[in-house]
Amino acid sequence: MFSGPLNPLNMRDHCDKCGLDYKFVDTGDGPAVFGIFILGFFCVGGALIAEFKFGVPWWMHVLLWGILTPIFTVFLLRFLKATLIALQFRNKAEEGRVAKE
Repeated sequence: MFSGPLNPLNMRDHCDKCGLDYKFVDTGDGPAVFGIFILGFFCVGGALIAEFKFGVPWWMHVLLWGILTPIFTVFLLRFLKATLIALQFRNKAEEGRVAKE
């Protein structure tokens, strides 16, 4: 579904296994919005726990969250994008039109 490790969020033109054309795909900002809410909850919660329970210094927050957040972001966005594409395909969602062509 995705291009590969160098472009972890770019889509291929079609499925290699079944030949499904991915031109219908339009996830928009959905994965980013869900990702912001989910990662924001876990990153802020983790930072608060690290600060008040363990008392880590500020530079450790920069290292910890500066490395973990982008890694989690890519994996979560891949998962959310694939999920929204699967839902769009299953429900035959498409752009709204006044009349069928």
